[in-house]
Amino acid sequence: MYQTNAVEQSYLQHFNSKKLFVRILDVDRDLNGGISPVAPVKFKDQLPDTLEMVPVVFVVNEVLKEIGNAQLKKLASNIVQFVDGKVKQSGKSSYQELQIDCDWTATTRTNYFLLLKEIKKQLGNKTISSTLRLHQLKNQEKSGIPPVDKVLLMCYNMGNLRKYGTQNSILDVQEVKKYAGENLAYYPMPIDVALPLFSWAVVFRDGNYAGISKRLKLANLTANGAFTKMHNGLYKANTDLPEFGLYKNDEIRFEASKFEDIRKSTVYLDQYLSRKPLNLLFYHLDEQTLNNFKIYELEEITHILR
Repeated sequence: MYQTNAVEQSYLQHFNSKKLFVRILDVDRDLNGGISPVAPVKFKDQLPDTLEMVPVVFVVNEVLKEIGNAQLKKLASNIVQFVDGKVKQSGKSSYQELQIDCDWTATTRTNYFLLLKEIKKQLGNKTISSTLRLHQLKNQEKSGIPPVDKVLLMCYNMGNLRKYGTQNSILDVQEVKKYAGENLAYYPMPIDVALPLFSWAVVFRDGNYAGISKRLKLANLTANGAFTKMHNGLYKANTDLPEFGLYKNDEIRFEASKFEDIRKSTVYLDQYLSRKPLNLLFYHLDEQTLNNFKIYELEEITHILR
């Protein structure tokens, strides 16, 4: 749900932000095998007149498997119609850019690229952009170059989230270096860059990945004796905690976006970007997330890429 928040608005004003990227919906298969909108955004408040909205649609990669051209054309039409309606609900009469987010692979690239082309036909003079993950950046020969006007490089969610252990799967400077470098320097289209500010708690049950608890904060893990910190740095639940979706003996790895890692990653990226990013995005706009950073820290990041 989009709802005006004074702290979040103050950050937007401080950084003189011109655009707000808003996730409109996810596209996934339903229980009957059809393709349906999932969790569409609701607008409790209208967006400020000073902000341009960029609607974002996440397409689950599985949707693109075993789908014909006619279905892809229909899906493109449905996406654009749905976005148009949601944009009007936000108080905007129109939009200039539509972004499609998809973790496409070598096996789905043909269908994904066709979907992008069909959407572009319906957008007319509007810009279409696609997210670009680090593995898609590195493996350009297999992943291909999406037929869009520009890409958004997502510099987060790069490690093995499901692997048991103490690694940080949100942002790892060494992982950035493995995937970017010259691959970034020669990417054949304009690039926006998105950097992470968020944190989450990764849950393991009997040593196996059991999901993400976004409601669970570091303060919950350290405050009231409900958890025990283990020798390997993970936390163990001492009792069932249904409010967090946890059972006794579940283990939790708390991962956070750390300023120093963000800064180092940004300095590295800046060396290889052939030109400055068109837009620098922080993910995501949330009061609790923003409270983990000082204003001057975010200013330092923006100055590196400007």
